Amino acid sequence: MKHSIFITGAAGYVGGMLVEQFAKNPEVEKIIGLDKEPLPESLSKEPKLIYIQANTADKDSAWEEKARAYNPGVVIHCAWQIREIYGNRALSWKWNVDGSDRVFDFALNTSSVSRLIHFSTVASYGAFPINSVEHRYIENEPFRKTDYLYAEEKRIAEEHLENKYAESDKRVSVSVIRPASITGPRGRFMRTSFGLQSALSGRLKRSALNRIISGLVTFVPVTPSWLRQFIHEDDVVAIVERLALGASANGYEVFNICPPGEVVLGKDMAKAVGKRTVSIPPQLIRFAFFWAWHLTRGRVPTAPGVWKAYSYPIAIDGSKAARKLGYEYRYPSFDALYYTNGAYESGVPESLRRHK
Repeated sequence: MKHSIFITGAAGYVGGMLVEQFAKNPEVEKIIGLDKEPLPESLSKEPKLIYIQANTADKDSAWEEKARAYNPGVVIHCAWQIREIYGNRALSWKWNVDGSDRVFDFALNTSSVSRLIHFSTVASYGAFPINSVEHRYIENEPFRKTDYLYAEEKRIAEEHLENKYAESDKRVSVSVIRPASITGPRGRFMRTSFGLQSALSGRLKRSALNRIISGLVTFVPVTPSWLRQFIHEDDVVAIVERLALGASANGYEVFNICPPGEVVLGKDMAKAVGKRTVSIPPQLIRFAFFWAWHLTRGRVPTAPGVWKAYSYPIAIDGSKAARKLGYEYRYPSFDALYYTNGAYESGVPESLRRHK
């Protein structure tokens, strides 16, 4: 059976990667990609791709009718305005929450669709001082309200999806995935967005502002309980492929996706970017983020509430994917961050490649 897959956010990091990798699968006949941005050059020659340029929240674009004409069987919702828009939280909410509602309605009410996969986030568990390095959140622990807009929008979107599914005929299976920080050679070397590792390693685009940022992080600032967990791009693609094309699925399932084993601490992040650490209190992070956000009018993505994610731990248990899907993670958390193995290693300069 040949599959038609509809991917929102097809011009983004994760969505674009899924387009490229699904296109290589002989079981996939066509991919309908939707994004508010123009078709990327990297995808322009993909014969299986049908591209729709539209914002999911744009009522005048009629993207639903355009996508429905190709009879997609699987919907993968990746589209998201991750960086808060400075001074315009309402627009971010419209794009993300209202746009997601339309994607959910499309998937649950389109006769050809049998599966919906929604990308959520572990950030919605909430970064708080009471969190510990030892406790790993599992899927049935509730999300908590925070002042970090990205986490709050994702929390509300999941709540809406669960309610919409409960009111539906339950014909469409729903899989919600909450990934740890996604990394790998594509994200670290082939993308130009402002991210934590790019900032710390000095691989930001060479603008005047970014040169200043790189100069300020000659050391890696670390708070006492800071940690990260990383999942490799290849693991993300493989899990999504299993959910989209694997054995018959049914019901509503939530998956934290993160490899087992040790988390990445400040000293490990410093090793990954070749720098030393400096210990600082959370309130100093809060102060620095506040001024960076307002002085640059959001060009440095240190929006309100983000400082907590760099101060307090959120560790998750990703073992459900192994139990329920039979999936074995390929890369431990630190290996995903440090080494360059993977499907996109060809995009890494020879001098920067690292193998375990």
